[in-house]
Amino acid sequence: MKITQLIYLPFWYLKNVILKGHNPLQTVLFVTDYCNLKCKHCFEMGHACTLQKTYDNIKEELEYSYKLGSRIVDFEGGEPTLWRENGKDINDLIQLAKDIGFFSCTVTTNAQMDISWVNADLIWISLDGYKEYHDAIRGEGAFEKLDRNAKLFAEAQMEKKKKGLKTCTLGANIAVNKINKDSVTDTLEYVKNSPYIQNIAVNFHTPYPGTEHMMLEEKDKCEVIDKVIALKKKHYPIQNSVSGLKMMKQKGFKKNCWVSNFIITDGTRFKTCPGETLGICDDCGFCMAGEMYCVMHLKPDTILSGLKLRL
Repeated sequence: MKITQLIYLPFWYLKNVILKGHNPLQTVLFVTDYCNLKCKHCFEMGHACTLQKTYDNIKEELEYSYKLGSRIVDFEGGEPTLWRENGKDINDLIQLAKDIGFFSCTVTTNAQMDISWVNADLIWISLDGYKEYHDAIRGEGAFEKLDRNAKLFAEAQMEKKKKGLKTCTLGANIAVNKINKDSVTDTLEYVKNSPYIQNIAVNFHTPYPGTEHMMLEEKDKCEVIDKVIALKKKHYPIQNSVSGLKMMKQKGFKKNCWVSNFIITDGTRFKTCPGETLGICDDCGFCMAGEMYCVMHLKPDTILSGLKLRL
């Protein structure tokens, strides 16, 4: 961690938490809705294949977010690795963010194509179950492609390390729903034994319009959380903190989602999660909500988990 980051983080906390400035630390920036999958849990707008932002649009949005106070950016889609403009690709957007001053850049991908060329600080691959469970949500053969591309990515990082070049962390994330809830243990076991994937974040399905039927019953959700906590205590590489997971068992806790600003594919800017405008916060399955609550309440395990992941 650089000294500028060490200085900035407590400054940001004082200004925005203690003094209630409520400016973001993280930006979630959707660059395209083009996607090479049509997953069962995704709301229709997520893979419409109609919009792609220009480089200049994204530059303006990054500069806007940086001025707000954000220092971490997550590039999302659609499938963000499909973004192209006049020979530019996602690496040009990552470099742009770094040139502006962002500390860390993340790309979330379905890993259906080679991703070994992506130069982010962290790559999240969307892993929604082990083998047939993943395929049941994302399409036949999707798990095999993900596994193969994770291996290719890890091999590329090993070559970079040998040459003394900067490497990237490869993590996974799962959104637990009615289809894959029985695969959670096997999925975490797969990540634990994988020589390619370093950790996994556990989330739950959030009922965006048209996908409400996939959300877990509260009882099932709590049972999964207890199972994940038990495996976390056995040193499975689970990114969530125990404090954050416990918070997700509660409905209606105060959300601090202003920590992230969102800019969706059509350019609409939200100072908090767009889910708030849809009135689905009480059923939110994004475990970042629990993690952010625990950061605000200075839970040591959550703070350490976040620092390790992002910086």
